[in-house]
Amino acid sequence: MSQDAYRRNAVRRQCRPSPKLATHWRHIEALLEEADVHVGGDRPWDIEVHDDRLFAHVLSNGSLGAGESYMDGWWDCPQLDEFCARILRARLDRKLRGWHLLLPCLKARLLNLQTPARSFQVGQRHYDIGNDLYRAMLDQRMIYSCGYWRNAANLDEAQEAKLDLCCRKLGLEPGMRLLDIGCGWGGTLRFAAQRYGIKGVGVTVSKAQAKLAAETCRGLPVEIRLQDYRALDEHFDRVLSIGMFEHVGVKNYPTFMHTVKRCLAQDGRFLLHTIGCNSSTTNIDPWVERYIFPNSMLPSAKQIATAAEGHFVLEDWHAFGPHYDRTLMAWYANFNAAWSELKAHYDEHFYRMWTFYLLTSAGSFRARANQLWQVLFSSSGIAGSYEVPR
Repeated sequence: MSQDAYRRNAVRRQCRPSPKLATHWRHIEALLEEADVHVGGDRPWDIEVHDDRLFAHVLSNGSLGAGESYMDGWWDCPQLDEFCARILRARLDRKLRGWHLLLPCLKARLLNLQTPARSFQVGQRHYDIGNDLYRAMLDQRMIYSCGYWRNAANLDEAQEAKLDLCCRKLGLEPGMRLLDIGCGWGGTLRFAAQRYGIKGVGVTVSKAQAKLAAETCRGLPVEIRLQDYRALDEHFDRVLSIGMFEHVGVKNYPTFMHTVKRCLAQDGRFLLHTIGCNSSTTNIDPWVERYIFPNSMLPSAKQIATAAEGHFVLEDWHAFGPHYDRTLMAWYANFNAAWSELKAHYDEHFYRMWTFYLLTSAGSFRARANQLWQVLFSSSGIAGSYEVPR
């Protein structure tokens, strides 16, 4: 969209763009051009602006401003996931960092935002918002983490393949005692108990998850606890943590690893499944922190390896981040298809917030700005020849 076209639109709206507004618009247009995104263009990843306040809000607040203005209906994009991927590939997010990030960064550096007391906040604000939402969005087992699409045709198959991959990497056998740190709605433990004959304990900081997990695992040798991981002090043959390490925080990585080591048998194995980032940091995207995952933080490979050093032998590091793009797009398709029923309990503002969360997250994996890792550790080294399942 040219400046002349913008001015013609302004006339049609019976107003004139102020010099300040025109300057903001030119700045945003120049930045978007670096990502081959146009304002008012006709391609799926181009954006349509409904409110001129968008420009100043984004320039002042970066990704936080972009997310908040999308939630408020100030702009739209037919293919938001691809828009985000292009923005991240062009690294425009780094050009819009300003004063608004200073306080979150300082808080993360100076304070422990993931203390035992604060750890339950993400359960209350994210995982407890409604089982109806997650039941509609996720697969039949309600697995809220990246699927494994290597030979899968749909979301249910991808999540079952992921669970089976985890169990094979851990070498589960009947009678083994398995700890699931961040057990969600119990789908992983239920699968492991039914398919591999284990006895399990799962811990979560979400009341809604704990209640439903206990119900779905009824009749199986599985115990579900509403408990912070730091309170664990008992022995298990195997430990896994899927999609929970993102809530631990860099100040607690050593404590997390020490807790797993304390609970793991001498010949045990530990599988860590986590989203990761490409460089070490102490904070997460400000929009995600405010509206989706409070007190969360993505680990780097260096941070994981440093925290695990001295506790475990590293057996395998498996990266399949692009699989999360496909998983998130499947979640969005389910969420969008179920909206006609869900909107009885959630408003339009929530719809736009959740849409922004799912689609921009998909775009971040498509751009390889975020990664997905499965890291396999052993207590003291797996004896003999061990071929890691893929």
